[in-house]
Amino acid sequence: MRDTDRALVQAATAVAKLRCRSDNHTVAAAVRSTDGRVFSGVNVYHFTGGPCAEVVALGAAATQGAGELEAIVAVGDRGRGVLPPCGRCRQVLLDYFPSIKVIVGPPDGLRAIPIADLLPETYVWSDQQVEVPAGPRAALWPMPVVPGVRQAAED
Repeated sequence: MRDTDRALVQAATAVAKLRCRSDNHTVAAAVRSTDGRVFSGVNVYHFTGGPCAEVVALGAAATQGAGELEAIVAVGDRGRGVLPPCGRCRQVLLDYFPSIKVIVGPPDGLRAIPIADLLPETYVWSDQQVEVPAGPRAALWPMPVVPGVRQAAED
């Protein structure tokens, strides 16, 4: 593993120690852009499944104008170490950053692997989209008419 990857793990670990002090925030993530900037985030636990730390870190990177991202890691609170991303995060990472590397593994065997290796036989959203024929939307899905309500204009 590269020194920059070790530094990313250290960054996520520092955020976990500093910000993950309640049941609302139990995982921290750090992501590195191709220009070397590091962005972090914590999960926002909620019974509806609130966002994972990886997704929050992606949002932080987008907010700061990061372009391509090259590596990401998640670290659990209370010394749990590096955690692999959940299935939803794996899919989001693959969809937005197909060349990103994810740091995974035990403390003595951390490694950075391509996100595609974590999603064999992956679902590619764009490959599954059906082309909709041109024409009025109403012909495909008629909207119910509610008396006294103005219909929305087409975009």
